[in-house]
Amino acid sequence: MKQSNFVIAALGASALAFTSLAAAQSGVNIYGLIDTAIVQEGGGGPSNVTKVTSGVSAGSRLGFKGTEDLGHGLSALFLLESGFQSDTGALGQGGLLFGRQAYVGLRSTAGSVLIGRQYTPEYLVVVAADPFGSGYSGDSKNMVATTGNSFSRMDNTVKYLSPVLAGWTLELAAAPGEVSGNNASGRQFGGSLAYIKGPLQIRIGYHNRNNDTATVKNTDNARNEVIAVVYDFGIVKTSLLYGVNRGLNSSVLRNTANPFGRQAVASTDSRDTLAGVTVPFGSHALLMSYIYKNDRTVLNQNARQLAVGYRYTLSKRTGFYTTYAKINNRNGASYTVGNASESGAGDRSATAGIVHTF
Repeated sequence: MKQSNFVIAALGASALAFTSLAAAQSGVNIYGLIDTAIVQEGGGGPSNVTKVTSGVSAGSRLGFKGTEDLGHGLSALFLLESGFQSDTGALGQGGLLFGRQAYVGLRSTAGSVLIGRQYTPEYLVVVAADPFGSGYSGDSKNMVATTGNSFSRMDNTVKYLSPVLAGWTLELAAAPGEVSGNNASGRQFGGSLAYIKGPLQIRIGYHNRNNDTATVKNTDNARNEVIAVVYDFGIVKTSLLYGVNRGLNSSVLRNTANPFGRQAVASTDSRDTLAGVTVPFGSHALLMSYIYKNDRTVLNQNARQLAVGYRYTLSKRTGFYTTYAKINNRNGASYTVGNASESGAGDRSATAGIVHTF
């Protein structure tokens, strides 16, 4: 309890400090998002639950970001983003103070170099193709392979972001494992290439994770490759994604607590397919996606997820939503329906919530 109070006090002190800094420098901004919803999860036997929870459409957060002009086309920038639970006030990401993102870097006409805790390039390719934006009940993380240390993020990351050249952008990232005596152990690297021209987006991504530890050596690396195509017709936005996952930890389960009463086994050889549509009409939008996990191992633990959602934008900062998703697990597969912040406790989930940004 004392440790929790100390962390919360530190976050409050940080907010006051950055508020003073924002008043002195126009390049510093404070922003945030609060998401709270009613969630009903089923299909997990005794794990079935109805609850009020946080971060369903997107993780609730408080962030600080800023830039400083250093002259000659060079600028410094930073971002610190803390996740929290709006239903209880607790910190997210396992209690990390800035568990969502924390980085500092430099930007010039040649691109940007950022150092710290950041999203993996491969994961951002998936987010761009997911109609649910890696949130709501239809969250692609329920089945599509994620990368990094903690389902999309890498610690100790050095990232390069290129400028836009004729519609093309390049993103490269690497992180040392920081294992004493072995530079390869725990090392991660990846990248993405994107082409954006009018209504068309084409993105490809790759991630490689070394699974060796200080005591366990010569394990199989996790390798993830993904390609996504998005096209906005105006009246409907369509997306298609295909991913290839090989090796240990290439397709980890979000919930390893065995909610279905059977041994949960993560695939080491799988293919992911996602097809989705977004239909906007005024302040309203319909969201739909279909995901197929093709397990290539001898267990053949395939799964399918169908998700639908409705979003109403009340203003530029406030919106309401309701979503539903169902997973059909085959041959003992144990995929669960979660959301942006939670792993889920069963094979189906219904949500209704409100989100406000500032």
